[in-house]
Amino acid sequence: MVVKDVTDRDKKDLNSIAAHPLQSFEWGEFRKKTGIKVIRGDNFQLTVHQIPHTPWAIGYMPKGPLPDQKMMTELYKIGKENKCIFIQLEPNVEKNKLPQNWKLEIGNWKLREAAHPLFTRYTFILDLTKSEEELLKNMHPKTRYNIRIAQKHGVEITEDNSDTAFEEYLKLTEETTKRQRFFAHSEKYHRLMWETLKSQKSKVKSQKLDTDKLTAHLFLAKYQPKNISHLSPLTSQFVLAAWILFVFKDTLYYPYGASSNKHRETMASNLLMWEAIRFGKKLGLKKFDMWGALGHAPDKNDPWYGFHRFKEGYGGELTEFVGSFDFVINPLFYEVYKIADKLRWLFLRLK
Repeated sequence: MVVKDVTDRDKKDLNSIAAHPLQSFEWGEFRKKTGIKVIRGDNFQLTVHQIPHTPWAIGYMPKGPLPDQKMMTELYKIGKENKCIFIQLEPNVEKNKLPQNWKLEIGNWKLREAAHPLFTRYTFILDLTKSEEELLKNMHPKTRYNIRIAQKHGVEITEDNSDTAFEEYLKLTEETTKRQRFFAHSEKYHRLMWETLKSQKSKVKSQKLDTDKLTAHLFLAKYQPKNISHLSPLTSQFVLAAWILFVFKDTLYYPYGASSNKHRETMASNLLMWEAIRFGKKLGLKKFDMWGALGHAPDKNDPWYGFHRFKEGYGGELTEFVGSFDFVINPLFYEVYKIADKLRWLFLRLK
């Protein structure tokens, strides 16, 4: 049964089932604003993405539950009604917790390994229930050293959910994508995401953050070089890094981050990560999901190797999920789509 009109009670029910931000009610509302169709089932939420200049679409269910026969039957109906070539499923299930009897053949239905996975199979998860002393002890020595370097340079970390801070985040995001040569979401996407999810701090200091709903928090790393300290802080302070963190239930997430190429000697991002960890502990959260990593023994030539090593330094557990699967609704067009998708990515890389 698909949920159409969502009441306040429905919001709570949806979030009580959701095990990840991308399955939350708030994320679904954000995706609606981007013009994407959102469909909510009994225990899942998926989006339908229209393929430009065609009547066909692709369904996407990130970080949902492990599919069973009942869900697959419902997904097939949804896929047919929305002219989906396939629906990609990326269950929020760790590989070592996968039931032994679970297979890609589910009753009358069959899943395939995804042709183009969107979420990484691995991530680092840090246990926030440990003391600060224990967390520091478990870090790589170089990581601890870099945190101290940032502190000695006087790098300042602040949570700032203002419009001005968000504009700084957008500028750094553009700078980072150009420097790292990777594709990112559009400015419109980021603005709508922030508008929908940004944390509204309560005027009552004693009031706790409602972690049963998804909220986004913007953190800035600022630096004022000593040789220009005689100037106004507004003109002499540099924003060296800007991160958006998600809080949902008992977990902190790091989905978006950007940094400047200036004053990299300050190691500002290292201190920002440490303060993010302390922020999660202050909220009483249990885990910090760093939102993606490479696998064991990663290739040093991989473009994401630097991000992987950075996160690895904080001592989190490298956690593997079950992976990504395609539930094919239209086999013929699925084969055509795979070829077209490969050509598209080849063109984008050459461009």
